[in-house]
Amino acid sequence: MSDTHRYLVLDVFTERPLQGNPVAVFTEGARIDPTLMQPLARELNLSETVFLLPPEAPARADARARIFTPRVELGFAGHPVLGAAFVVAERLARREVRLQTGAGVVPVALRDGIGEMDQPLPRWGALDEPERLLAALGVERSLLPVELYDNGVRHAFVALESVEQVCALSPDLAALERLGKLGVSAFCFTDAAAASVRTRMFAPGLGVAEDPATGSAAGPLSVHLARHGLIPFGCRVEITQGVELGRRSRLYACAHGAGGRLSRVTVAGGAVAVAEGRFTLPRP
Repeated sequence: MSDTHRYLVLDVFTERPLQGNPVAVFTEGARIDPTLMQPLARELNLSETVFLLPPEAPARADARARIFTPRVELGFAGHPVLGAAFVVAERLARREVRLQTGAGVVPVALRDGIGEMDQPLPRWGALDEPERLLAALGVERSLLPVELYDNGVRHAFVALESVEQVCALSPDLAALERLGKLGVSAFCFTDAAAASVRTRMFAPGLGVAEDPATGSAAGPLSVHLARHGLIPFGCRVEITQGVELGRRSRLYACAHGAGGRLSRVTVAGGAVAVAEGRFTLPRP
């Protein structure tokens, strides 16, 4: 016996179809055998696929989101949460929703086609042997300390000298994949004092050679810039990513804090539904 399972595809961190970062959202994940979720994500081969399920007690949430790359399950990721929030908000006719993730409950407010999420506060620390990451990226140095941020997914931050250097990156993906097996992805950005940043992210260890938009790194980027004095806390950072993939994305991030204490991290962007489909799968 088999059942048919509906999914939607949304382009996230854009307001234009066929730009941004696509995500597949299965709207009735509880009807899907959990052992099939990873194979489904591998079949769709998007950077992430989301399965919506009823929330688990005692979480006060509207839905639970399980998030998969083609290779692994993640506790949290930005564009899947934002895309899923648009789906849940439309289903409930609400302008604010709460999604339960492996990293906690994430509130998302939606206004005029833009969603803003309160991300889990990241932890950070120095990356061991940063020269290995720099060598894999093919760059000599980072203008800021190479630090690892973790808000449910881990990103190592590398500050480059110019937009041209970011665009010219041609990393050794095999070497990055080896680092990825240690739970490290590479997030490269321009070390800009202005609150407008170009970025690229490489995560072959997660099954994603390059990501068009990385919401889970956008929030920590605003923290990183504020911690190192390039912007004040409370400054909204505009992030452009995905240009080299032909999928321009626009993200907005802000790290809030005072007295050296981080209190809130928000990331915002648009999303547009572009497709829907159905899988016929065995019953659980």
